[in-house]
Amino acid sequence: MAGRTTGRRELPITVIDSGKSVAQEAHADHHDEQGEGPRSLGRPAPAMLFVGDTAISEADIAREMQFHRALKPEQSRADAARALVVRELLLREVGRLGLDGDVRADGAEAVEEACIRVLLEREVENRVPSEGDCMRYYDSNPERFHAPDRIRIRHILLAAPMDDVNGRFDARRRGEAMIVELKAQPHLFADFALRHSDCPSKNEGGDLGWIEHGQTTPEFDRQVFRLREGLASFPVESRWGYHVVCVDAISAGEKLAFDQVRQRISDYLELQVRQRELQLYLQGLQERYEVRGLDEIEAAAA
Repeated sequence: MAGRTTGRRELPITVIDSGKSVAQEAHADHHDEQGEGPRSLGRPAPAMLFVGDTAISEADIAREMQFHRALKPEQSRADAARALVVRELLLREVGRLGLDGDVRADGAEAVEEACIRVLLEREVENRVPSEGDCMRYYDSNPERFHAPDRIRIRHILLAAPMDDVNGRFDARRRGEAMIVELKAQPHLFADFALRHSDCPSKNEGGDLGWIEHGQTTPEFDRQVFRLREGLASFPVESRWGYHVVCVDAISAGEKLAFDQVRQRISDYLELQVRQRELQLYLQGLQERYEVRGLDEIEAAAA
């Protein structure tokens, strides 16, 4: 950013969605390399990003980019730059408060990681939502708290590899022909499955039993859960080939009682509060330590 910010500007962070602690994320992928990075005509890598008087060079950003994959290199560069700024802001505050001289790392924990952990434990309030908070969220979001929908299906798999264009075309054609026959004689489904299916379920008449969302391959899952009861009017495509599908029953998930989901709601709300508190804390650090150059890097990724 050019000059010192006058208002609160949000510095996006994603550490809360990670399986690691905030301290681990802030320390993650930081190496102890002290080299100046790639040189050009004997000069160190240029720096256009600063936190206070500390420069974050293009070499630093390039090293960090490997841990922030994105479709565009500009976005990867912006994500890497943002992560390095967050780390530097936290380490500067560790130094200001004198925590670096008192903290001792435990086990495999790095010293910087331990310092950041202690800093956040001290400075960012960790609030546990009340029973009332959880109940209000439960009442306001009824669609989120129900058992998974289930369907009971039978199928006939006509296998064809993804890269076999002619084979897949033939599998689809055979599936369409079977559907025409089965509409006229639905009692033949088990016989067709035994004679034509490439799935082990053919020995049970093609019966897959009850399935829930996520229990089959994603492309098959998306399609079969949109079907109505009865024989599907088209072959369902998947990575394995084409399927002739019959939906025997549909069971909508029942609403879960508050006691069944209270802990899940509490964990979610606590995570959200923690995220907001961290965001506010980082915004405060940006007002204390001038950040320059990040706006330009993020603008290039837009």
